[in-house]
Amino acid sequence: MVFLTNQMSWTAKTIADLYRSRWDIECFFKQINKSLRIKSFVGTNYNAVLIQVWTAMIAILLLKYLINRAKYSWNLSNLVTMIRVYFFSKLDMREFLDRPFRSDKPPPEALSLF
Repeated sequence: MVFLTNQMSWTAKTIADLYRSRWDIECFFKQINKSLRIKSFVGTNYNAVLIQVWTAMIAILLLKYLINRAKYSWNLSNLVTMIRVYFFSKLDMREFLDRPFRSDKPPPEALSLF
């Protein structure tokens, strides 16, 4: 086994930055697991699992992008829940991300399919 802490030629800051990056990656996958709840896979072969994991990662990155663009300070799990609730509603996404709880406007109605 090779440990990063055994690399005597590296500075302590370099090793700390590597561990911090590793921790960020673990937190990212924890958010994927918590937010998207991939409990079962549609396909079980190697390629199907990879496609589903990549799709989940792309979805999380898009949600993170929306959080960074929004003026309202969203939590990732709250945004995922709100998007699930308003998924079939007609609303302006930019306005909703910036001001989700407007009191001067009634909540959007669900789209009727019939």
